[in-house]
Amino acid sequence: MPSTRSRGSPSVLHFPGCSLHEETRMAALGRLRLCRSTANAISNFHTSSRASAKEHYKMLVLGGGSGGITMSARMKRMMGAGNVAVVEPSEMHYYQPIWTLVGAGAKSLASSGRPTASVMPSGVKWVKSKVQEINPDTNTVCTEDGTEISYEYLIVALGLQLHFEKIKGLPEAFDHPKIGSNYSVQTVEKTWTALQNFQGGNAVFSFPNTPVKCAGAPQKIMYLTDSFLRKTGKRAEANIIYNTSLPVLFGVKKYADALWEIVKSRDLQVNLRQNLIEVRADKQEAVFENLDKPGETNVIEYEMLHVTPPMGPNLVIKGSPLADEVGWLDVNKDNLQHKTYPNVFGIGDCTNLPTSKTGAAVAAQSAILNRTISKVLKNEKPDRKYDGYTSCPLVTSYNTVMLAEFDYNGEPLETFPINQAKERRSMYHMKADVMPHLYWHGLLRGLWGGPGPYRKLFHLGMK
Repeated sequence: MPSTRSRGSPSVLHFPGCSLHEETRMAALGRLRLCRSTANAISNFHTSSRASAKEHYKMLVLGGGSGGITMSARMKRMMGAGNVAVVEPSEMHYYQPIWTLVGAGAKSLASSGRPTASVMPSGVKWVKSKVQEINPDTNTVCTEDGTEISYEYLIVALGLQLHFEKIKGLPEAFDHPKIGSNYSVQTVEKTWTALQNFQGGNAVFSFPNTPVKCAGAPQKIMYLTDSFLRKTGKRAEANIIYNTSLPVLFGVKKYADALWEIVKSRDLQVNLRQNLIEVRADKQEAVFENLDKPGETNVIEYEMLHVTPPMGPNLVIKGSPLADEVGWLDVNKDNLQHKTYPNVFGIGDCTNLPTSKTGAAVAAQSAILNRTISKVLKNEKPDRKYDGYTSCPLVTSYNTVMLAEFDYNGEPLETFPINQAKERRSMYHMKADVMPHLYWHGLLRGLWGGPGPYRKLFHLGMK
């Protein structure tokens, strides 16, 4: 799971006779004019923003999550200190993949975060503001405080948007006990509280009818809940239910087959094509719609509920010329260069790359993108292709993990010369201890580009 954040939602205006996509773009143009007038007003009053309104960088990076920080480190080495800036409002940077273990009480929330200042590469300018508008036709970006920044090259790493509000009753239901979500810093500890206080009844876990980051995470917490309840002697009183909008348990058959065996052996109830649409926290009820039978709903009482929120494109990208028809950043799936604007590039969850949105994908993408940009700077054609590599360490208990690795085609692309569809203690250690270290000291410093070279080494001489 990549380290990404939700952004503020820009206001939306409606224009008669326009399609929704045209409305979004016209609204974006209106906000851009507002942005420029604000910047000009600030400049006219000779405030401190006057100088910042004239800022220009050879490489501007939007977003200070995993993709933004690793690429800023790489770009600083490529272009030199002072030539790279990152726009990011958050004071804290979180390693979100560990939140699966935080929600299960195996790790502390504090261990997942560090000050953004500590991960920002030295020599890279940190612009502490939100991106308000992107105008690739003029090579400018407007921030929320009215500052306009120009660039020669742009990397967009803005992540995706969480939409708890698209489920009726949320996010206010989180004020009640017995409900949590491992997908936000505000709600992940609520999962652990609900798990500790569980005495019996239905423990319900959801997967929304949208793309999500780390698609394995919604069921990881189910396996950990089962493990915790067995350890504490409460499993016999529990009915564990996983309701997923998907028609499959997992998107890659090799791992799905192995997961179904775990589900059956542990007496877990999995219901496919069920989408959470409402939470009635006062009654402790979760309402699901049957996606195969429109209009049919199913109400389940819960003693514990874990919610995976609907997710969607970053709204700043969606309202810009950089978006595809759905709202994701429209990039070439081979080299991560924008399809329309050759000086714009993308990485991570904000893109329309047809692969799972994970931190492992960001690592592999960063190596390809670094190569792509180095070629573009020399007016050469990109010569390396991203194969869609992504990884999902499927935590199946407090000491076992099934390491799923696969490519664009949903085919296994495994690093180790063993059967990775098998639960292993060694893989749990890698997930819980090795990967965080690799993240903080490798990926964020632009030194880790995924396990590709090791895969070749480990599989030397093998077909």
